[in-house]
Amino acid sequence: MTGGSMTGGSMTGGSMTGGSMTGGSMTGGGVLGGVFGGGVMDGGVIQSIDYAAVAAPLILALVAGLVLLLDAFLPARPGGARVLGLVTLGGMVAALAVVAVQAASGGARRTFCVPASLGGASALGQPATGQPVAGMAATGRIAAGQAATDQIAMGQSALGQSALGQSAAGQAAMGRGVAASCSLVADRFSLLIAAVVLAAGVVVVLLSMTEIATARDAGSDKRVPAGEWHFLLLATLTGAVLLPASRDLIMLVVSLELVSLPVFALTALRRHDGRAAEAALKLFLVSVVSTAITLFGVSLLYGVTGSVHLDRIDAALRTAGGMTGGAAGGVTGDSIGDSIGDTAGDMAGAAAGGTAGDMARVAVVAIVLVAAGFAFKIAAVPFHFWAGDVYQGAPVPVAALLSVVSKASGFAGLILLLTYALPGRAAVWAPGVAVVAALTMTAGNVLAMRQRAAVRLLAWSSVAQSGYILAPLAVYAVAPRAAVGASVAYLVFYAAMNLIAFAVVLLVARLPGGQDLEAYRGLALRSPAAGLSLAFALVCLAGLPPGLAGLFAKIVVFRAVVDGGLGWLALVMAANTVVGLYYYIAWTARLFAPPAAGESRTVSARAAAGAAVAVTVAVTVVFSVAPQVVLSVTG
Repeated sequence: MTGGSMTGGSMTGGSMTGGSMTGGSMTGGGVLGGVFGGGVMDGGVIQSIDYAAVAAPLILALVAGLVLLLDAFLPARPGGARVLGLVTLGGMVAALAVVAVQAASGGARRTFCVPASLGGASALGQPATGQPVAGMAATGRIAAGQAATDQIAMGQSALGQSALGQSAAGQAAMGRGVAASCSLVADRFSLLIAAVVLAAGVVVVLLSMTEIATARDAGSDKRVPAGEWHFLLLATLTGAVLLPASRDLIMLVVSLELVSLPVFALTALRRHDGRAAEAALKLFLVSVVSTAITLFGVSLLYGVTGSVHLDRIDAALRTAGGMTGGAAGGVTGDSIGDSIGDTAGDMAGAAAGGTAGDMARVAVVAIVLVAAGFAFKIAAVPFHFWAGDVYQGAPVPVAALLSVVSKASGFAGLILLLTYALPGRAAVWAPGVAVVAALTMTAGNVLAMRQRAAVRLLAWSSVAQSGYILAPLAVYAVAPRAAVGASVAYLVFYAAMNLIAFAVVLLVARLPGGQDLEAYRGLALRSPAAGLSLAFALVCLAGLPPGLAGLFAKIVVFRAVVDGGLGWLALVMAANTVVGLYYYIAWTARLFAPPAAGESRTVSARAAAGAAVAVTVAVTVVFSVAPQVVLSVTG
């Protein structure tokens, strides 16, 4: 450093050269203008927002505001609640249509992007001039080495940062170019999850219209405020659509909380219901704990890598992984040994290597904490204890929302974190994922066997299904594409099958004593449409014909796990599949058993609930007949 200017081609006279920044103004506007639609001006970068990329969540947010506005002016009559439900449904369908058009157009849309030359080029591994710092370090021309000729302590500090991957060494060493990092990306993965979430949201809205009407008929003390209900539902779905498109830690956490927070209020929105209030409190406490754990892990991850963008975190961790321990110390010590003497170089290298090893351990702790936070959201063992009470205490549409929409969002965030930010650390997290998957499916199935209430059984069944969705991720290091594809495919199949069960449970729950499994005895004889639909859903979840959707889902997961070399996990899955057959078949048998003496009640379906059952059954039948509809987009 001479006269306040950094040499070596990085900075001269206080201005960035090499075509990145000159005189405080950003050049190379072709990248920003061509890729991000941005402009150039002195002192900053102007980026236009790609509204097509955020169209679906934007529609949901606007419709949520419209619902609140209509709720303030519509008369408090049954027709008003129906109008709010139809407006919400229209918003869902419009957002789903936008997602379908984006998927058909192909390609990925990005927005809220930061170019490589701003706020993180050095952290990622390449200076603005495009010269790898690794090469500069090898020739002894890095700034840290030059400063160390005058002051060893300063050189040790700079070397420690270099060894930790906070300099440019890693990405250039691996031959990976520095690209702009975007906070929101509408690609194939995000569009598929968004489609699942929105399709499930349509079903939940139909179930909600039935729930609101039923509560209104039960009396004023049971009434559910329709405007607030639909607004909170739209807010949750907005977060669920944003989350799979998030590509930085801040967006991930904010989107995840946008999914979670409205569900507390939805759970407790039913008046004078002590069980619902208890469920909401439990869900709130669990979510607060999981958020605190996630944020702690995120802060550590940011501290280690110096970035919040997932791709930059991956690059920084790969750098740190290649320069930890004695290797980092030896390389960095030798690189400045010629300038400051062998003894000083060895001292600096030892300090850098020791610090790098400490930071590597901190990175492992950060990975565990962030993964644990997402494990709360998907009710994976050992963070599953809240599921039974919350599902049973919540209104059935909210339980369906938790079972499908919230779970899909949680898995989307977990997959993004593991496969976008931490793919280079698969050796750290993959064994833990395998163990958690085995424990989750086992605990869920064992607990489901003991249940006598329909919603609680579905709650623990949902926990077990989480284990199956997690299992393929354990072989990510061996077959990345197959692992993610199998998890997402199982999630899609599971969503359709599970929504059938919740739709029928909503209809039966309206009967006196309808929460108990005994209320389903003879349902196929008393109400054939509802009984046969539920039987089809249960055999699908069990993976038996004619429920071929569930069978195909399990085959995809088994194949991925076996091909990945985890034979022991495949055996655990096979054993749990047999255990699951017990309670699924037992419930199905009740549907066809002779009704109890004097039991002649039939299930009356409102139009909205009947439409929900019909749509979910139709989709599941399509998945059973043509599973390639799902496998072709997830493979």
